[in-house]
Amino acid sequence: MSTQHVTRDDESDAAADAKHPSVAERQGRGHAARADVPRSAHGDWKPAPNRPDPVALLEEQATSRVPELVPIRYGRMLVSPFTFFRGAAYVMASDLAPLPRTGLRVQLCGDAHLSNFGGFAAPDRQLVFSVNDFDETLPGPFEWDVKRLVASFAVAGRDRGLGDEERRSINLGVVRSYRTAIRDFAGQGTLDLWYARLDIDEIARRYASRASKERYRTFERNTAKARTKDNLKAFAKLTCMVDGEPRIVSDPPLIVPVRDVFGPEEHAAFEAAVRDGLRLYRRSLEGDRRELLNRFRYVDGARKVVGVGSVGTRAWIVLMVGKDDTDPLFLQLKEAQASVLEPFLGRSGFACHGQRVVEGQRLMQSASDIMLGWFSTSGIDSVSRDYYIRQLWDGKMTINIDAMDPSALKTYAEMCGWTLARAHARSGDPVAIASYLGSGEVFDQALAAFAETYADQNERDYATLEEAVATGRIKAITGL
Repeated sequence: MSTQHVTRDDESDAAADAKHPSVAERQGRGHAARADVPRSAHGDWKPAPNRPDPVALLEEQATSRVPELVPIRYGRMLVSPFTFFRGAAYVMASDLAPLPRTGLRVQLCGDAHLSNFGGFAAPDRQLVFSVNDFDETLPGPFEWDVKRLVASFAVAGRDRGLGDEERRSINLGVVRSYRTAIRDFAGQGTLDLWYARLDIDEIARRYASRASKERYRTFERNTAKARTKDNLKAFAKLTCMVDGEPRIVSDPPLIVPVRDVFGPEEHAAFEAAVRDGLRLYRRSLEGDRRELLNRFRYVDGARKVVGVGSVGTRAWIVLMVGKDDTDPLFLQLKEAQASVLEPFLGRSGFACHGQRVVEGQRLMQSASDIMLGWFSTSGIDSVSRDYYIRQLWDGKMTINIDAMDPSALKTYAEMCGWTLARAHARSGDPVAIASYLGSGEVFDQALAAFAETYADQNERDYATLEEAVATGRIKAITGL
């Protein structure tokens, strides 16, 4: 069987036959990696002599996207150097690829910037904090995720106007939190590690003493708002009644109902393809969740523009109803293309990129959306595409970085560092990684320096995108 057709069962069989080295052997592997890649070496970075043009990399990505939406992507990236960074995962992966690698592999998020963490409702309906974007997930060296995370704080700190020392403290904080958490996870029992999670109540217990009364009240308001962000709220905001049936409202170009995207014949063909896709998606669910899905019927769909880096990939929302029109289920169908890491780390082990995203998410999160699944289908243009599905809103809690003072941003950095360490500990070897990192701050200092150097490069790349728009090389639509 070729590697691109490995299934979950194949991987489980391989794991069952794997050797189980002792703790001492695992520690030795981590320590030996220091000889190949000294921890201090992570602080050294400069552009490669043959570094690709960043705009050319973005244009390469655009070739498989919806053409009329690509200018919106560029417009969103032009808002600030930080929004550029959010959309430039492919650029950074290209920059990391030539660097020496530790060989300590984990399931990478692939795009672990600070805005790809947040709150959502776990199956037990508790709000939890975790990584929440896995479009680029792929196995690879653990340090790639850590570097992208700490660099995102350096870029965001500059956007917020923070000084050198404030940014350095935050940069060190995120890496220190990652390192100490990995050491803690390395000492835990396997099941304890698997059950570990950071829920909203735990966040309040851990960090409330650091927050001012005003900051804590804001946290409580945001938590309360997230608890109401569910299918009923989406139904109230995104639909209206037409001839006795709920329909998704139009808000072009960000939300366009399928009836407006296609002509009558294509509309019917598209809705038939959606129904076929939902049947295929059903197979990826556990048995009880198949039964749950069976209780809903398809009503309407729309194309929806999402995110920054994802703009231009095909994303749809689907409205389904259960016992009556007051019992909605909103699903998001999002196209899954090849990870931006694949040119540098090798092809995915899954034939369907939707499955790649879902399996990576399930591995890295302690709790995932109960409706998470995938399918592959040919569209009305006869092109086969992969998708993953999740609920549109399910207690989603986004973090407003612009409203954070330096103290709050440092606390948030520590939360992200802990969360990424837990995800890596589930998918990789926390004992080996902890042994590599050690108890001192050598790695912390190196990555804090790397983050600032890379933030410099990000600003130059942002200026390159600005110039490309100014000269007419590419078109950008701003304000959307």
